[in-house]
Amino acid sequence: MEREKPIVAILYDFDKTLCTQDMQNYGFIPSLGLAPADFWRLANSFGWREKMDGILAYMYTMIQESRRRGVPFTRESLKHQGRSIAFFPGVTDWFSRINRFGERQGVGVEHYVISSGLREIIEGSAIAGEFKEIYASEFYYDETGTPVWPKLAVNFTAKTQFVYRINKGVLDVSDDHTLNASMPDDSKRVPFTNMIYVGDGLSDVPCMKMMRAYGGQAIAVYQAVNKKGVEQLLRDGRVDYIFPADYREGTALELTMQNIIRKMAVTTRLEEETAEQLRRVQK
Repeated sequence: MEREKPIVAILYDFDKTLCTQDMQNYGFIPSLGLAPADFWRLANSFGWREKMDGILAYMYTMIQESRRRGVPFTRESLKHQGRSIAFFPGVTDWFSRINRFGERQGVGVEHYVISSGLREIIEGSAIAGEFKEIYASEFYYDETGTPVWPKLAVNFTAKTQFVYRINKGVLDVSDDHTLNASMPDDSKRVPFTNMIYVGDGLSDVPCMKMMRAYGGQAIAVYQAVNKKGVEQLLRDGRVDYIFPADYREGTALELTMQNIIRKMAVTTRLEEETAEQLRRVQK
């Protein structure tokens, strides 16, 4: 029987990691007739005043401001707005290039999003089909497609639960029983040592810390506006590598990603060989 390929999982934040700004800034906020800074001021001040989780605060503000201004706000309108997202250079063909490289190394590469942004907007974007799963905040919709309640709110610390889901292969967010059940390390679908997290700042630190604690790798990307903050993450030992947010072929980011995948592939093969030898001598 042919042995299944080992899996390398790359986990991405979305806003300012793959796309150039907060995803609501491209289509949703302009539809309200607001500047992004004005919308986020409304959402943040509401959250602070009501002592509300910041993600729930912005989701509530989206609903309220749409109603107040008479702007259509549905699942389909959000997906449509996802078409206007602008990505960093090289992002749109990054996934196919990395997948091909993984194939040459004898591993399957899977891509996941873990984002505090909105799943609906991501689903409308040009790269939605590249991901095995999209974990992001999401609304529950009534029969008309109108949002009536938060279905999932992914704040910065809640992101870590999805790392465990990917590790165990329990991808259904409603399945907490299997997620929390005991599982031997050698039966987990994607070992932490075969995970790479790519983010852009402090909101990604909980996931980056998990990577570094459990043997995975953490990469931070930056633009000019957040370069100093990302450099501080490196100085503080919260991230393994930092690079400009340039995903084009031949960049330092791509070359390092290839080296990490190559190392994970070799390490996995050596571990399998050790396990096979142990089985033989124990017969």
